[in-house]
Order: sequence, then structure tokens, then C-alpha cells
Amino acid sequence: MGMPVIVEAADEFAAPEDLEKVFSYFNYVDETFSTYKPDSEISKINKGLIKPESAGKDTREVFVLSEQTKQLTGGYFNIVTPQGSFVPSGLVKGWAIYNAAKILEGSQYKNFYVEAGGDIQTFGHNHEGKNWSVGIKNPFDQSQIVKVVYLFGQGIATSGTYIRGQHIYNPHKPGFAISDIASLTVIGPNVYEADRFATAAFAMGKQGINFIESLQDLEGYMIDKDGIATITSGFGKFV
Repeated sequence: MGMPVIVEAADEFAAPEDLEKVFSYFNYVDETFSTYKPDSEISKINKGLIKPESAGKDTREVFVLSEQTKQLTGGYFNIVTPQGSFVPSGLVKGWAIYNAAKILEGSQYKNFYVEAGGDIQTFGHNHEGKNWSVGIKNPFDQSQIVKVVYLFGQGIATSGTYIRGQHIYNPHKPGFAISDIASLTVIGPNVYEADRFATAAFAMGKQGINFIESLQDLEGYMIDKDGIATITSGFGKFV
């Protein structure tokens, strides 16, 4: 889906063939869900060649999870674009990262992280036996890190328009660009939860950080259009 994938394992027995399983899984996800590949399953659905209910198990699962997330976010998460096509990327990325991490966990790995496009699932500790450090970029100058958080099994995801432009829209106001915030980072119990709610919260604009505050086990860090940061009440425990 046009994004880099990074895997780092700190366990002494780490082997390239185990990490290769993760990259193979991401290739499968790309072949299934990429809206840029004409032969992907999601592209075939958008062309009307197959129906969602006739798609593969993983695609059907993503559609169910997307509808659940839509309900939980008051419609701010919606994989149906104004043009009527399905674009589940706002959920698939975190879902795929978490599934990829579980591949390593199933092989008895305890200390690693999996990253795709800046969203990360951590497990255990790094090579120094410390929590994994993750930098949050300045959306106005990506060479700068504005905040560092330390994770030990949590997932983190950032939504914003500073890299890909206005690819996130407010389903309740589809014709209006989201311009009052620049980025919104969410830390959750896993990257799937962080990613799907970060997408929905960003679509809410400045009110998104209040939405994250209202959710159990999620913390957020929002940067508005003026570069002012707002954090949720429990975010400090990761700093």
C-alpha cells in the first residue's frame, strides 16, 4: 500500500526466516486490500466484480470491523468514500500490523516491534532491556521530533494530512477539508485500536482529542494548525 515496513526483534534467537514471515504477510495484505492494484480483492469489490459478502474471510472480517468502528465513532469512521467506493485503509493498516506482530508472538518472540507507515505495535523491551522509544514528528517539520514516548506492549498510530494531504475526510461534512488540526497521535492497548480511533478522531477535528479522552485505555496527543499540542489526561505516563 505504498508504505515502508520495519521489524526489529531484540530476542537473542531472532532469525531472518521468522521476520520474513511478517513481510510475506504484509505482501498478502497489500495484494488483498490495496486500492491501487486493479486485481486486489477490494478493487474487484469496487468494480462490482464480487460482492463483499462473497469475498475472502479476511476481507469479510475487515468489513465487519469497519462497520463496528463506524457505530462506535458516531459515523466519523466510514470506509465508504463520497464517490461510493470502499477504502478500508484507515482500519486495515493497524489491523495488519497487529496480526503481523501476533505471527512473531506465536513463534515465542517476546521483545520486538512491527511498524508500517509510522504506526507501531510494540512487545516487551528493546536490546537494552528498556521500553521502546517512539518519536512523534513535528507535522510542520518532519525532521524534528516534538515528543518521545516509551512503550512496552502498546500500539501507537498517528493520523494527519501533512504527508499524504487531505486523504482523511469528515463523513458528516464530506466537502470540507479538515484544517484545524495537523496531527493526532493515539496510544492504545494495541495498534489496531490506536489506528482505527486515531483515524476517526482526526476526522472530528479539534474535538477529536476529547473523543479519545472519553475512551478507556486510549491516550492522545493532538497538534493543531497553530502548532499547539493538547494531550489527554493519562498521556503523561508514557513520556
